Amino acid sequence: MSATSHQQHRRRRTYALIATAAGLATVGALAAALPATASAGESTGKGGHGHGHSRYQDVQLLSFNDLHGNLEPPAGSSGRVTELQPDGTTKTIDAGGVEYLATHLRQAREGEKYSITAAGGDMVGASPLISGLFHDEPTIEALNKLDLDVTSVGNHEFDEGAKELARLQKGGCHPKDGCYTDKKFKGADFPYLAANVLDEKTGRPILKPYWVWKKRDVKVGFIGVTLEDTPGVVSAEGVKGLKFKDEVETINKYAKVLQRQGVKSIVALIHEGGAPASASYNYDCEAPGAGDGVSGPVVDIAKNITPQVDALVTGHTHAAYVCSIDDPSGKPRMVTSAASFGRLYTDTTLTYDRYTGDIARTAVKSANRVVTRDVPKAPDMTQLISRWNTLAAPIGNRSIGYISADIPSAGTESPLGDLIADAQLAYGKELDPETDLALMNPGGIRAPLTFAAKGAEGDGVVTYAEGFTVQPFSNTLNLQDLTGAQLIQVLKEQVSGTNAASPKVLQISSGLTYTLDLTKSGADRVVTDSIKLNGEAINPTATYRVAMNNFLAGGGDGFPTLGQGTNDLVGTDDLTVLEKYLTANSSATNPIAPPAANRITVVQ
Repeated sequence: MSATSHQQHRRRRTYALIATAAGLATVGALAAALPATASAGESTGKGGHGHGHSRYQDVQLLSFNDLHGNLEPPAGSSGRVTELQPDGTTKTIDAGGVEYLATHLRQAREGEKYSITAAGGDMVGASPLISGLFHDEPTIEALNKLDLDVTSVGNHEFDEGAKELARLQKGGCHPKDGCYTDKKFKGADFPYLAANVLDEKTGRPILKPYWVWKKRDVKVGFIGVTLEDTPGVVSAEGVKGLKFKDEVETINKYAKVLQRQGVKSIVALIHEGGAPASASYNYDCEAPGAGDGVSGPVVDIAKNITPQVDALVTGHTHAAYVCSIDDPSGKPRMVTSAASFGRLYTDTTLTYDRYTGDIARTAVKSANRVVTRDVPKAPDMTQLISRWNTLAAPIGNRSIGYISADIPSAGTESPLGDLIADAQLAYGKELDPETDLALMNPGGIRAPLTFAAKGAEGDGVVTYAEGFTVQPFSNTLNLQDLTGAQLIQVLKEQVSGTNAASPKVLQISSGLTYTLDLTKSGADRVVTDSIKLNGEAINPTATYRVAMNNFLAGGGDGFPTLGQGTNDLVGTDDLTVLEKYLTANSSATNPIAPPAANRITVVQ
């Protein structure tokens, strides 16, 4: 499996997204009316279109993205959302957990005769122990119970390769680990869509490219794609034999196919996204003006997808936004994303016109809703979690270390990033005493370590399950030689090339220091003269022994120079490395304190 970043690098230019108002965003206008030719309750009465139904039919579209197997409520900041208050202040709300997500979705569907639930990819992969230990079978089972109708694939659906993804879709026991219970795994009872993921040999999509939801005379088509750059953020083994095509070209192609089949209402499920102007899920997307609400790859994509597509459900960046952006014909079109980990879901109303078979765009409205934890837990989800936790408990409850306080994973340089890099340096020195430093990609750190006990282990105790949640990829820890010039180039690749628009700042081990000047642009943001190891400037002609995971060692996450290292030595998996470090350097009476995160000097 690979460790990837929330914020993705792309070759596209960054645009600003024309956005809509907070809370209830409406394409065209906040109170946009239906077309003047008919009201929502008007009988068609001619041409046989409606067969006694009214011309316009509201279709509820509930959507979410980037669940990543978070069945239990996520810990720390990963389990909270920020809400903007009417007076301009903000407050945080605990959110997430499938017991609550199920209740919220079921309550939202009440009284809705036409309701669809869709997702934008990364349902599995980089999952906590309760799901990841069992190759995400528990999450597929939960999604079946959630009555998910359809999802696109995301990059993390390829962490274990196309064959494992096919097994999640079709069912069957794992080829190595077998069956976990006395029941055979049935697979997903919803389609995974992979329109732009082709088998290199056949040139055909590895899974269904599209799917049509039908109820009576209402038809809505769905096209699912993942980001074209998936090979850049997944291990080479995970995408072996696959080709990833351009998102826009693929969606436009299959929109024509659906149109020829008489399906005029189309939703694109796109595992690619943008960066919102605010961290608050309900921020005003049009403040201070049109085009200021969201930036990033999703804007370029939205501007170029055919007007035949009526709405875009996006993901990948773990961000929250409900915005509109003009399609190529200049008409606004809804673009949504519901953060990650099941903390939000998006409630969209698509008004279906029975005369045309299309969506009346002026009537589309959408809002992100918080998956609060103040509702009753869904009993079937509680039972599911309990059943899988019982199987995981002998492994997950084992203590692997002690901490004195929360160790956050957020920030340009995070305390947990420092700790993991230090753990990798220590292990590297075990393999080769000449090891000089360690580099860790930030997207491979999936959660913070929290001081408060999650179970009966006690405060400050780090369990194996918590360590697994932090580093779930089973990457190996590798050593390789880099010249000083290559090391400098690696640090510059954090903020240049494919990472220029969305920097990926590597987490670094103790002894390596430098200045990151964000007032500059491109590679110049890394101040060359400031790069030092143990107080000494990096010698461009010297050789340095560097520890890193195999994903980085293969040049992943936009670091091609790391793929040029020599004298490779492969060690154990990264979670074992973290466990060894915590066990050796902490005890109940002498826990590890959060590192200061002061190795990178940031100038803003």
